[in-house]
Amino acid sequence: QGKSVRGSARAEPGASAAVAELVSLLDIESFADRKTITYSGGQRRIFDLACGIVHRPDLLFLNEPSTGLDPQNRAHVWEQIKKLNHEGTTIVVTTHYLDEADALCNRVAIIDQGLIVAIDSPEKLKQEIAGDRISITFSDDTYAHQAHDLLASMALAKRHSLSDQTVVLSVEEGSTALPLIITVLHTHSIPIASIEVVRPTLDDVFLKLTGRSLRE
Repeated sequence: QGKSVRGSARAEPGASAAVAELVSLLDIESFADRKTITYSGGQRRIFDLACGIVHRPDLLFLNEPSTGLDPQNRAHVWEQIKKLNHEGTTIVVTTHYLDEADALCNRVAIIDQGLIVAIDSPEKLKQEIAGDRISITFSDDTYAHQAHDLLASMALAKRHSLSDQTVVLSVEEGSTALPLIITVLHTHSIPIASIEVVRPTLDDVFLKLTGRSLRE
């Protein structure tokens, strides 16, 4: 706790050069010369990352790398993690931020109650487990109920629901199902007020696999 970022690498010129490069890359000039005991939580997270990557490891474990960071620093840390990975370092990240896992990871393992319940690329997990969501809103309850009953009877969706005047369908591929849905509703004279295709997230995958959201 008594060291600064620059003060932690007095050993040799090569180490000093590596530290200087990291200070610039991670944009930590404003506090690099201060003792770490004075750092805020976010500054400490960036310092931890700098210590972990200063020697360009072949394998790096990061635990909640962006916790406590503001959006700008979070994006900057993500950028450096991606760059390090592209340069050949294998990185294992543990995180409760599923958007972080989606953005950073080539493969994601979802752990529930200490067990791995799924492991694959983010895209495959989202597509095969959650699928796309199509939300269709109608001008009144009658149209909404007619549309829901019609589409449910056609087995277009893996799951379907009706809330107020909106029908929500979970489908394998939104781009394939959407034209068919529009055609069916038009054929039965059911006017659509609005329609939207929503790509799934890893939160949807976690909910589908565990029955609850990660926040729960």
